[in-house]
Amino acid sequence: MPFPIKTCVLCGEEFELRPDKPGYANRCPSCSTPEAEAAHASRSTDAFEGKARTEANAERRRVMRDMLYRKDS
Repeated sequence: MPFPIKTCVLCGEEFELRPDKPGYANRCPSCSTPEAEAAHASRSTDAFEGKARTEANAERRRVMRDMLYRKDS
């Protein structure tokens, strides 16, 4: 089964819409690649941010567990 042919909304080039294509479904691979790379570059974190995120998630899980399994007598 052939892949559907789409037209890029930015440059007007026709491309095949493949399941493993990065980016948006209405943009060709060359127009959506810079945005995909920029998204990965902005996600860099250092050790302190990672630890803070881990601690916040643990606290969030504890609070949710306490709320769900609290005995109201």
